[in-house]
Amino acid sequence: MDFSRVELSDDDQAFLDETRAFLRTHVTDEVIRRDRETGDNFDAGVHLALGAAGYLEKEWKPESEGGFNRLRARIWALEKRRAHVPWVTSGTTAMIAHSVEKFGSPELKAEVMPQVYSGHARLCLGYTEPEGGSDVATCKTRAVRDGDGWVINGSKMFTTGAHNCQYVFLITNTDPAAPKHKSLTMFLVPLDSPGIEIQGVRTVDGDRTNIVYYSDVRVDDKYRLGEVNDGWTVVREPLNVEHGAVAAAQDGLQDVSIMMHQASFMAAAVDKAAAKVGETGPDGRRLIDDGSVAYRLGRSVARMEASLSAPSIFGRVALAQTMRDISPDLMDILGTAASLPIGTDGSADDGAAEYVYRFAPLVGIYGGTLEVFRNMIAQYALGLGKPAYAPAAKKAS
Repeated sequence: MDFSRVELSDDDQAFLDETRAFLRTHVTDEVIRRDRETGDNFDAGVHLALGAAGYLEKEWKPESEGGFNRLRARIWALEKRRAHVPWVTSGTTAMIAHSVEKFGSPELKAEVMPQVYSGHARLCLGYTEPEGGSDVATCKTRAVRDGDGWVINGSKMFTTGAHNCQYVFLITNTDPAAPKHKSLTMFLVPLDSPGIEIQGVRTVDGDRTNIVYYSDVRVDDKYRLGEVNDGWTVVREPLNVEHGAVAAAQDGLQDVSIMMHQASFMAAAVDKAAAKVGETGPDGRRLIDDGSVAYRLGRSVARMEASLSAPSIFGRVALAQTMRDISPDLMDILGTAASLPIGTDGSADDGAAEYVYRFAPLVGIYGGTLEVFRNMIAQYALGLGKPAYAPAAKKAS
């Protein structure tokens, strides 16, 4: 493995310095504190500032159309991560914007994309249904033709960011009699359409997601993405991104797997724990001098580094599982004060381990549960065949 550093030109170094200064100005301690308290994983002021400065357009457009080159895209991604830019709604917008560019009509792209680049239009995912679980193809939300448009009825669960977004990337069933992967049609539905109701749902870690109800929602056909009943083609690419099934780049200027942004919170918590245990306490002793502390911290660091190096879907699983496994150890090492959240007097690490501890269970659910991903690895990477969920047949006596 090549761990050599990339040498930056004077211009690239100036770009790095510029981005750090910009992010320090806009991603303040108050922004981070408010984001942790609301659980929104989004800050409108920061997002609009990114749009106004041209960062969103450069991040999401290809280099041939004025976007960042590979090196600057990598610099930008790492600096956003280090600054802890609120990330969820920006991430879903980026995923969906690529599908709008690829499958949207010229009229739709002209309406949506300039607003996406300015930060005024944000896009969220309308996949999961209350009874559907991780298999988004088992879609019961119906879209029925009505003249030049469609009427949509149904509901979607875990539509994170809907209350901060203007459009939802909605998977619908347009032919219930067809096989499930041949019955789907995708729409980019304006969330201010009559008949849409957004209700907040709090997760165990304090984040906000939403359930969204669609009652006789009328949508013009221009908001359809791709062909009727060919929605699986449209949704497959963003699903692959969520699953981590992305080919490695030869230049090495990309994450080896997804979930690296989330893993940055784990890395920050480990760094703070390592610094804390090296401090001399009132009794003149350091926690790190206790062999059990050194062992547990070292084990956590080793597991984290291994997970950060795991590629593709394997990294998707390793990062989420490692966050779940080491966050309790970090809190236990630091003691009771590690349970205090960010901005609280007396917190052992300004809420770093506490946040990872709360956040870790959800990282193992985003885009599908760890159990689903492990089955995918077993079936497609290891060739073990489909999992058998039915109870074993009883032998005849």
